[in-house]
Amino acid sequence: QVQLVESGGGLVQAGGSLRLSCAASGRTFTNYERAWFRQAPGKEREFVAAINWSHGSVYYADSIEGRFTISRDNAKNTVYLQMNSLKPEDTAVYYCAAGSQVSGLDYYRAPYYNYWGQGTQVTVSS
Repeated sequence: QVQLVESGGGLVQAGGSLRLSCAASGRTFTNYERAWFRQAPGKEREFVAAINWSHGSVYYADSIEGRFTISRDNAKNTVYLQMNSLKPEDTAVYYCAAGSQVSGLDYYRAPYYNYWGQGTQVTVSS
């Protein structure tokens, strides 16, 4: 069974930091690109960050660039999202995703990712 399991969410005050992790199991995602999306109540799921698993190229949404950092540990088949300077508007459920046919602008688009985690809640209080 293929699984992406997120962890690291929680409640934090504005200006604080959290580090999300997404561990893959059930198969090798060596050639799969990885990404983070988020969905706030009443809003559509939106792109946060992505990483090319082979070359390490990264992609960020304009709204978080400079505050969040995506990284990977190939040996652990795990991707991370370090979130600093958190704002109340960052409050959302954060989802990890993996996709095998992702390139160019597709990194920013949810339909191009084949596998999704169950999500982890991030709440930023003001």
